[in-house]
Amino acid sequence: MIPTFIWDLDGTLLDSYQAILAGIEETYTQFDIPFDREEIHAFILTYSVKDLLARDAQKYGKDLAQLNQARANSLREKNTAIQLMEGAREVLEWTVQEGIQNFIYTHKSDNAFQVLADLGVDHYFTEILTSDSGFARKPDPEALLYLIEKYDLDKSTTYYVGDRLLDVETALAAGIGSINLQIDGVEGNIKIESLLQIVPSV
Repeated sequence: MIPTFIWDLDGTLLDSYQAILAGIEETYTQFDIPFDREEIHAFILTYSVKDLLARDAQKYGKDLAQLNQARANSLREKNTAIQLMEGAREVLEWTVQEGIQNFIYTHKSDNAFQVLADLGVDHYFTEILTSDSGFARKPDPEALLYLIEKYDLDKSTTYYVGDRLLDVETALAAGIGSINLQIDGVEGNIKIESLLQIVPSV
């Protein structure tokens, strides 16, 4: 059976965390909010940037909408610093050769479309869902279930590829397989060290 891949972006297909952290640091400096790189990195890996900004807007008495806008503007300026993860282009090219469909579901905003176009990989994906698509956020499986139903995907051969426990939980909640770059020891999840391992792992 030919598998189907639904991909997360940040930390999975995109080597983007340094650009994300730089954007947050710039925003926090502008709003006079303390920036602890290690703590913030750990927080966004566990939760999300949206949750981080909501937490710190409340904690430091800042306007959340202004904080989100400043951060979005800063990140757009840093798009050129975002690169593909090692092996990403090779794996995507392999999927084309094998007739494998690719989708994206990410908490990244619609800025994702520009990043993927700039990197020359947007054409690999049948549909891309972002945080602006209107679905419930992970670990709610709503977005994955939408793709499964719309494209009549076989759950037994569909995998959500990510880099966080949140991604594993979302895949399992949708009743599909999980492939993850970080998480090990969870039934229904395949732990990989590199995206290139996807080629023989399914």
